[in-house]
Formats: sequence, C-alpha cells, structure tokens
Amino acid sequence: MPFANFKVPEKTLTPKQKEEIVTRTTELYVEIYGERARNNTMVLVEEVADGGWGISGNVLTLAMLGEATATDTGDA
Repeated sequence: MPFANFKVPEKTLTPKQKEEIVTRTTELYVEIYGERARNNTMVLVEEVADGGWGISGNVLTLAMLGEATATDTGDA
C-alpha cells in the first residue's frame, strides 16, 4: 500500500489545500504504480503544533516562518 505522510505547521493550510495534497499525491502514486494503486493509497496530512518542530537544532515557530518567507520573497 503506497503511503505518504506530510507534516505541516498547524493552521497553515486550508481544507482545500489539504484536499489538493491528498489528490495530487494519490495521482502521483497512480502515475508511478498504475491504476491499481489508487484504492490502496493512503495520504496523511499531520498538523504539528506551533513550536513543535525544528531544524538544525532550532525550534521553529510560525512567526519565524513568516519572517523567512517575507525575506525570501523580498517583502521584508
């Protein structure tokens, strides 16, 4: 059974965006494994609480992600 697990910061995706992740991931597995994979593909979108994850030994928060996004897009 194909399985994909997406861990995302809490409250950063709308229900529609979560639905799109599930749909597109399922379609990707079908593209790779064939139609037989559709009925057995499981996609889990898990929301991680603010401050409940990190990278390079640093805890990340939504505020920090917002700052990084603004800097990356030149909006800062």
